[in-house]
Amino acid sequence: MATLYRTDGTTETVTPAGGHWTLEELQTLVGGYIEIGGTVDGRFMVLDEEGKLKHKPLNVAATRLYVHGRRDPIVGEVLVVDTRLELDGPDEGSAH
Repeated sequence: MATLYRTDGTTETVTPAGGHWTLEELQTLVGGYIEIGGTVDGRFMVLDEEGKLKHKPLNVAATRLYVHGRRDPIVGEVLVVDTRLELDGPDEGSAH
């Protein structure tokens, strides 16, 4: 489970189709190639690495959460997850 922070200030709880997020799901949610950042409370933030180049709108809530938000504002939609495992998924060699 994760929280999607939209630029209009709304949030939505979202879950991956499987047990872990796929790259395609993450890219669809943030609207581009993904970049992972940290939050001030130790969670993980997924954002569009080219968001500023695309002139996406400021995401005030995500900027407040971002560990470097005071000097590097966040733009576009952002997904916040609690653990890195949610993003990495299980090892490819592990049994399912």
